[in-house]
Order: sequence, then structure tokens, then C-alpha cells
Amino acid sequence: MNRLAGRVAVVTGGGSGLGAVMAARLVEEGLKVVLVGRRPEAVRAVAADLGAAARAETCDVASCEQVADLAARLGGEEVSVLVNNAGIAGPVAPLEDVSPEEWDEVFAVNVRGTFLMSRAFLPAMYARGSGDVVNVASVSGKRPLARRTPYCASKMAVIGLSTTLAHEAGPHGVRVNTLSPGPVESERMERNFRLEAERTGTSVDEARRTFVERAALGRMVTPAEVADALVSLLAMPGLTGTDLDFSGGMIA
Repeated sequence: MNRLAGRVAVVTGGGSGLGAVMAARLVEEGLKVVLVGRRPEAVRAVAADLGAAARAETCDVASCEQVADLAARLGGEEVSVLVNNAGIAGPVAPLEDVSPEEWDEVFAVNVRGTFLMSRAFLPAMYARGSGDVVNVASVSGKRPLARRTPYCASKMAVIGLSTTLAHEAGPHGVRVNTLSPGPVESERMERNFRLEAERTGTSVDEARRTFVERAALGRMVTPAEVADALVSLLAMPGLTGTDLDFSGGMIA
């Protein structure tokens, strides 16, 4: 029997990329999904593609007021899965060239957003005595990635938040895990390869090849594979406080 079917999941960053793919995978598993994003037209389009099992909600997860409003709007839903996926890549530059405003923006979305969403939806899970929170971090929070200090620091913060929160939430029957993908085949990674090629004076293909050679599988993971990993995390009732390194064997 599918123990996930019928549950309600909130997926932030659901208007595009990995969030949209994960939402689609959850719908396949029989969950009802609330897609959350800052761009209303984007989340509405994804929800429309997914059909009656999906609902779109506009919210900036870095805004305390907007997150509180979202939680109030979903008060009638028994949200038992929270996937904190919303994130931004931030600047690609040496630390001394990163502005405080750029640094703060990355942390506002990647860390503050995870904090605010968890803070808003955990109380109802505690009251019911069950629930799952999956925070999407990155292997870049654990391995060096030159010229990406704000992003790497923010993702390490998400991992620290998650492992500690797992011990707070566990006595209430709520599980908290981190999913740390390695480089995912995406337009974001293609942007990074283009920037690296410009910086080093090489081709985009060479920049990509140099990067993926660091993985044991010699390739990046796909969005569909990451979505499958999310489902696997949710399907293991005894798992909490875990950081799943899903990177194809990426090394520093």
C-alpha cells in the first residue's frame, strides 16, 4: 500500500525547475500538492499542468508576513509534508566582490525562508503527532565551490538547521531530513558553465567536462532522479536527522 497517497504536501520554489519536477512526482504518488512561489503566473502554470491534485499559492518565503498569510490560507488543509525547496544561486564572484546586499538576499531565501516555513507549518504537525519536513540543501554546502561563498554558506546553514530541528521535532512524531543534490542537469548549471568558461578562457564543453569528472558516475544527476530520492525519503518512516548526499559521488 502506498503510505504517501492522500497526504497534502507544500513545495516551495514550485514554479519551475526542481520544485516543479518534485511536485509532479508527488502527484504521481497520490499526494495533493500546494505549489508555492513568488511568481504567480509560474506556479499557476505548473499547477494547471498537474491537474486537480495541485494548487498554486503565491508567497515570498523570506517574508514573515507572507508566510503567515500562506499558513492561514492553508489552515483548512492537513499539510503533512513540507518541502523547503525555494532557493537562489546568488552571485558567482570572489568573496571580496560580493556585496552585503547579495549575501543577505541569498540567506533570506535559502535559510530564512526555510526557517519561516518550518516555523509556520510545524505546530499543526506537532498537534497531529506526525509529519515530514524535507529541506533541500546541496553538496555545495559540504564541499568547496570557488566563487560561490554565499550559496555554499547558506546551504551548510540549512543542513545545520535540519539536523538540529530533527531532534526538536522527533518527540512530536515529525521527521526532518535534508536532501542534498549534487549538480543537477538544469539551465542554472549551464549558466554556471558559461560563466566559468568566460572566467578561464575555455569552452563551455570543457568547463562542463572538468566539473562532471569530479563525480564517480561522471555525470550530473537529473531532476527526475532527485524527485525519486525525495519520495524515497518520505517512504522510510524510521528516517530522521539524515542528510542524503545525492550527487553521483561528487567529490571536492
